[in-house]
Amino acid sequence: MRKGILLLSILMLALVGLIIPATAQEQQPVEPIAYDYTNLFNQVSPSVVSINVISQVQATDPFGQQSEQEQASGGSGFVIDTEGHIVTNNHVVQGATSIEVNFYDGTLARGEVVGMDPDSDLAVIQVDLPADQLIPVTFANSDQMEIGDPVIAIGSPFGERWTLTTGIISGLDRTIAGLNQGFSIGGVIQTDAAINPGNSGGPLLNLNGQVVGVNAQIASPVRSNSGVGFAIPSNLTQRVAQELIDQGFVQYSYLGISGGDVNLDVIEAFNLPNDFRGVVVGTAVAGGPAARAGLMDAGDVADGSRVPQTMDIITAVNGTPVSGIASLVTYLARETQPGDTVTLDVLRNGTDQLQIDVRLTPRPSGDVVS
Repeated sequence: MRKGILLLSILMLALVGLIIPATAQEQQPVEPIAYDYTNLFNQVSPSVVSINVISQVQATDPFGQQSEQEQASGGSGFVIDTEGHIVTNNHVVQGATSIEVNFYDGTLARGEVVGMDPDSDLAVIQVDLPADQLIPVTFANSDQMEIGDPVIAIGSPFGERWTLTTGIISGLDRTIAGLNQGFSIGGVIQTDAAINPGNSGGPLLNLNGQVVGVNAQIASPVRSNSGVGFAIPSNLTQRVAQELIDQGFVQYSYLGISGGDVNLDVIEAFNLPNDFRGVVVGTAVAGGPAARAGLMDAGDVADGSRVPQTMDIITAVNGTPVSGIASLVTYLARETQPGDTVTLDVLRNGTDQLQIDVRLTPRPSGDVVS
């Protein structure tokens, strides 16, 4: 009996000896992926430009006297065709009286504004250079980007030209303020690639060297990189750039509502599923497309509640679900034009499923979201 127990113990030890090395081997750390940033930089840098701008600004002296003074500023941009068109941010060239464009090979050229779009904070300028000196970027489909995808940014932070920084896509479908008060830019890409003043207008690229966005803003109390930067998505950029080239301006469609995302208070008040998504219509602007089509303002808040008693919630546009205000803004900006009629799926008061057709108009210079 004792011999049997001894043999069994030896057998178990032998099995453990076989198992441990295999388990340890499975838990070996994975080697980090090595990216070839050098070749990527060499591929893309001829397409990226540094932009120096002189503008006239109003200055006030200590005695309260106002005068116009010249102000120097800068940013970045990138070539999009062999006709000399360059994309940058609206805020980089706004008010410019002189634009100097610097290329990686040392070429200098004057830039002229083709068109500016404050709603997307994008602009197109043009230089007069031979086609063989212009190397356009290629664009990626920004809708295919995923959180965690590696990206690089190239630009002129603090005037330090052709600086490359690396990071990942940190977030998608963000909303940031446009330069027209009251209107937002939807579908924005968030990245932790270092973006600082001077990076504005430069490209955010995937590891194939394709543009996925235009670096535009940072979230930082000290106006320097805190790991939260925002880029205008490439799909919106292409639409805006083409319209600026074709007609010098961009027209956006206007729905005429203000509102916000569905939150837990709304879910509980109307007994909705916990994963219910959509856009709560706070206000349907009087005389606007949504109000004329029959969307209603949120009603009065009942005593003891934080939620209006009556409410319209937009859940889809033309059959495309909207998860919140950001996706609604993105859809309208990218997929519609003034004059289009869209069909909204609307949940009214938590019970009535409606489909409402709305004829969109051109966006005014007002103070509403969509």
